[in-house]
Parts: sequence; C-alpha cells; structure tokens
Amino acid sequence: MEKTLYGAQVVLRPPTPDDIPVLARIRAEPEVRAIWRGGDDLVAAVTQDLADPDVTTLVIVYEGRTAGAIQWGAEQDPDYRHANIDIYLDPAVHGRGLGTDAVRTLVHHLINDLGHHRIVIDPAADNAAAIRCYTKAGFRPVGIMRDYERGPDGTWHDGLLMDLLAADLTTA
Repeated sequence: MEKTLYGAQVVLRPPTPDDIPVLARIRAEPEVRAIWRGGDDLVAAVTQDLADPDVTTLVIVYEGRTAGAIQWGAEQDPDYRHANIDIYLDPAVHGRGLGTDAVRTLVHHLINDLGHHRIVIDPAADNAAAIRCYTKAGFRPVGIMRDYERGPDGTWHDGLLMDLLAADLTTA
C-alpha cells in the first residue's frame, strides 16, 4: 500500500471507496472529461482506475477536501526502468499551484523513496496549462509525439513527451 505524502499545499493519500463518487464528479467536469474521458459511467471508470494493478493512484487533498487524483506507473525492465505520472484536478481549484505541488511531491517520492531516475509525463501538445504546471515542477520537453492520441471527436492529436531526471530535481 502506498504511503501518504505531504506537499507544501496538498496531501496525497491512498484512495478509499468514499473517494469514488467525488473523483467521478471531478472527472465529469467538462474541462477534465475532455482530457480524461471515461465513458458514460464515470463511477465505474474511477473504480476501474483504482483497481488497476499496474497503476498506483493517490487522492489529492487540499484544505481537507478531495481535489483530484494523481497516479503513477512504472516500466520495470531494468534497462528501461522509469516511472510515468498523470493527474487531474477539480477546475474549481485551478490556478493555485496545487497541480505543481502534487506533481513535485509525487516526483520526490518516486525518485527519493522508490529509486526512479527518470519520470515522464505526456500532456496533449495544446494543453498549455498542464505544460506550464509540469515545467514549474521541473519537467523538460523531450519532443512532440505526432498523432499520439485519438480525441473524443475521433481525430488524432499530438502529445508532448516531457521528462524529469533525478539529477534535474529541484525544490523550486
């Protein structure tokens, strides 16, 4: 079981069944749903995400309330070992630095506690807010992944591969 992590503004803790409807409500917000999708039954989608054995999800708590989720997975082949992360936040708390704090907190855990040397994240190439957040947390652009993800409209969209190396880790 994942431990609780403490950032400057947020707490990242393991999810409980009580988090599922709150996370489903956040995922239903149009701004979040456009990126995370999840079908017609978001309660089922969140439940499935939390049960995925290849992904560890932590609930983002801000001022005592669930504000979103952050998850990570890992490539375990020793020659390619690295971790990847994804995050979503309630749009009601955007613009407060919570995403950067959550990402930075998880990155420190993945590097310092779990020994990863490289963390990757892959926002949509046109998601300027996410790219700003990840840059503030220390990630650097690696390159554009062309036609990386199919959008809800059925067309393909570019993604931006970003990474952070343990040697680049900053507290800023």
